[in-house]
Amino acid sequence: MTESTGDTRRARRRGWLPWVGTVAVIVVVAGVFVLGANHPADPYFADQPTAPPSVDGFGQIGFRVEGSPASSAQRCALLADTPEQRERGLMGRTDLAGYDGMIFRFEADTTGSFWMKNTPLPLSIAWFDSSGAFVSAADMEPCLDQPSCPTYGARGPYRFALEVPKGALPTLGVGPGSRLVLGGACYR
Repeated sequence: MTESTGDTRRARRRGWLPWVGTVAVIVVVAGVFVLGANHPADPYFADQPTAPPSVDGFGQIGFRVEGSPASSAQRCALLADTPEQRERGLMGRTDLAGYDGMIFRFEADTTGSFWMKNTPLPLSIAWFDSSGAFVSAADMEPCLDQPSCPTYGARGPYRFALEVPKGALPTLGVGPGSRLVLGGACYR
């Protein structure tokens, strides 16, 4: 074998090396995409938003408030949509268990009042009509174990009421001109 023949063979081998390396990289990258880097059971990021834990006796509902710069974020509330749930409301609760509030949903327009009997948590309430338009709001003080508690009523007929910790309505974007939109994912 001559020196030039050996050089030619070495040159051919060197010409194939970049191709072999490129193909190997493509196969590895394709394998990662097809099989997953570590076969996660849940392929979502760990910090995906989740719904708060359930609270006995109540459902949950996603909502957002439209109409102000502070609004439009998707929120999560406890849902009181039966007469028993609406009567119980947040009685006896000292916190909202990670929820933004409690939504009271009525089958038809109503003008009934709310009270704070046996509710230790100071609350703010906003009422909304059947289209979700803001009707009015009020702050409510706890009324523990008293024979008579004050009542709080809306300035007009409403279909939905939203109770939140006292003072939190502006943070959610609730006020004149705002609109409550129910539905969507219930994330926290």
